Amino acid sequence: MSDDRHPRHAGVSPLRVVELTTGIAGQACGRLFAGLGHDVLRCEPAGGDPLRTQAPLGEDGTGCTFSALNAGKHSTAIDVGTEAGRVRLSGQLADADVLITDMGPGAADAMGLSAARLRATWPHLVVVWLTPYGLDDDRSDGYGDSLLAESYGGLAWMIGEPSRSPLSLGGEQAAHASAFVGFFGAMLALYRGGDLGEVVDVALCDVVAYLDWKSTVSHAHGGPLPTRTGASTGLWRIVPAADGWIGVIFQPDQWDAVVALVDDPALADPELRHQATRLAEPERWWPVVEAWAARLPKQEVYRRAQRLGLPFGYSADIADLSIDPQFRARGFLAETAEGRALPISPLARSARPPRAEAGIPRSGDDVPPHAGHARRGAPPAPDAAPLEGLVVLDLGTITAGAATARLLADYGATVIKIEAPDRPDAFRVWSASGPGATGATSPLFASNNAGKLAVTLDLKSDADRAEMTRLVADADVLVENYTVGVTERLGIDHASLHAINPRLVFASLSSQGQSGPDAHGRSYGATLDLLSGLASVTGYRGGGPCWSSADVNYPDQLVSLMAAGMIVHCLHMGLRGEHLDVSQREVVSWTLADRIAEYADTGRIPAPEGNRRPGRTPHDVYPCADLGRWVAIGCHRDIERASLAAVLGRPSWVRRPFSWWQDHADEVDQVIARWTVRRSRAHCVSDLTEAGVPCAPVNTAADREHDPRFTNRRVFLDDPPRKGFPMRLLGYHPPDPGPAPDIGQDNATLLAGAREAGTGDRDGHHRRTAPHDTSEQGAVPEAAAEDGTERDPHAQPGV
Repeated sequence: MSDDRHPRHAGVSPLRVVELTTGIAGQACGRLFAGLGHDVLRCEPAGGDPLRTQAPLGEDGTGCTFSALNAGKHSTAIDVGTEAGRVRLSGQLADADVLITDMGPGAADAMGLSAARLRATWPHLVVVWLTPYGLDDDRSDGYGDSLLAESYGGLAWMIGEPSRSPLSLGGEQAAHASAFVGFFGAMLALYRGGDLGEVVDVALCDVVAYLDWKSTVSHAHGGPLPTRTGASTGLWRIVPAADGWIGVIFQPDQWDAVVALVDDPALADPELRHQATRLAEPERWWPVVEAWAARLPKQEVYRRAQRLGLPFGYSADIADLSIDPQFRARGFLAETAEGRALPISPLARSARPPRAEAGIPRSGDDVPPHAGHARRGAPPAPDAAPLEGLVVLDLGTITAGAATARLLADYGATVIKIEAPDRPDAFRVWSASGPGATGATSPLFASNNAGKLAVTLDLKSDADRAEMTRLVADADVLVENYTVGVTERLGIDHASLHAINPRLVFASLSSQGQSGPDAHGRSYGATLDLLSGLASVTGYRGGGPCWSSADVNYPDQLVSLMAAGMIVHCLHMGLRGEHLDVSQREVVSWTLADRIAEYADTGRIPAPEGNRRPGRTPHDVYPCADLGRWVAIGCHRDIERASLAAVLGRPSWVRRPFSWWQDHADEVDQVIARWTVRRSRAHCVSDLTEAGVPCAPVNTAADREHDPRFTNRRVFLDDPPRKGFPMRLLGYHPPDPGPAPDIGQDNATLLAGAREAGTGDRDGHHRRTAPHDTSEQGAVPEAAAEDGTERDPHAQPGV
């Protein structure tokens, strides 16, 4: 345990955070701190942040995006472009713990605010720096646009229908995911201690590539190039219901439940029991399912399917979220002082909730009093990992829980993966769809579990329950993502383990949280795409909802970033003994706070807009001359649109105002597409970049493999190919993690019974003489441990 190493962390006062940002990512990161009760001071130009007046506007004339991102903060006017402004900023930084900024490295250097200068002048300060491409890339002087990041990072290539253009996920997902990474990095630096002048270098495109790690790992191991699978074809589909859309999601071994649900004789054909038949002849059964769903309300289909254990999901739009019984029961939506309904912090359930929040900050001076930054003790050794000395018990499976524990292991924690001997993590045998993926362990498991130790425990055995008790007594953190109720049945719930170790931080990552009417529902990542509202704002203009697909499984990837940060936050703030009740659905819905605010203020229900976003135009992807290649363009400023007009040979457009470009977006897109389709992607990017037009290639996993930046910045690691790190810490360079463990490979060294009896197998397995009961009560159950995580739609029964 880490008590001796960090005694100073008990009872830490709220942090003082200074926010110097213009983009979504930085403001979302500051919102995380504010939502957790920390003092966040937002520095705005004299005229106020442009987002204050960007449509859509609320009843008070404030932009909905600004309201959503800045609730609970204070504000002051500081123009860092002037000497007087920089002097005022210096005064704030001298008293701060964290600076969040998205200044371009070139602009920061010109103002004397480079990373090196900040580290030397304010060594007590942790700087979270969010840019498009990182501090070592000149392209980072541009705006951090989610579409451009998702295009360059490769995620956009994976979203949408295979026959149509790539899509950005709805809202600002690259920005919010990067905000979670920045928060995690800040908490690592604070917990590490010492006045080291740490800078957390977060590149939005790196975070996006990290989220899509399965595509890179699968392709690198010989699989076909992953691409868009869409929601209108394939084994899982989104189909119309009487009043909306429903996601038909099931595993091959759940076919009988589907037949019972639809209750149509056509589905009872014995040949359809075979997965191969259903794959080869979808016309024999999909029309039957679609006709049945079209007659019923979407929530009725959802409820009926859930009663049969089917992980269907309905596409909840923003209006649905605002009255959702689960959200209401858990108090997920809270009103600000101005009466806006906004999501609370993703740390939605804790024994010690955050203090009540202030409202939307007014433009001007509103500087909170502060006693000074928290001195963090003597600096650690230069090579000391931030989480060195921590012990984490990893009961996570597949993605969400296991990925959270992997992040903790990456930064120095000792992570012990606990599996049932006869039902290990299903990810171990998950297909990576390529000839190079054959073998005892899936490369996807190897990537998600690198750097861990592993033991096997059968929790129905008295001896193994005693082993679990001993492990818990010595641990700092436990991570699990079981279906709600399983930990109680196994005797490893928070209350039981708190009695053994009252300082254990217990993190539960379930699909919809530990409480509420839908807490016990079954879901996969695709289900959560729908229930969270994300699918309702992702898709083509005028069309239906679209999910992130099982190949990406965005909700699981996102929640692991958030959960890792929240765990370290508890450790740093002295919140030992906490039960972090994380609803994966709420985490994703939190990223749509501006859309929720828009609906609350205007009554307008947001719908899919393709790649268009408020305040930016043109903002889309366009086909290139090389078949299947696309280029993304995202203009924020008039000067960028004028440059684009010149490139397109449209001199009459050069001086057109933003409103004209917005009103004529369809015409503009057609002109751009006619220009791009006559040029290769490389030429498009070169010509546009030279002219000063923000753009990015829509990369694939193969493109990422050939782009040295992703290996140079260690987003992906070689030998073997696997995911790396979502950010850089300038003051700490984590070593490459060791290989993922074999099943129970550390039984002989970590389990007392194995050591005393000398029963460790040659391969590390713990020998047992008693027969194993494979019921849910006696072992860590495979199905129960998959709540909120993706499963392979191509997997055979029992996989």
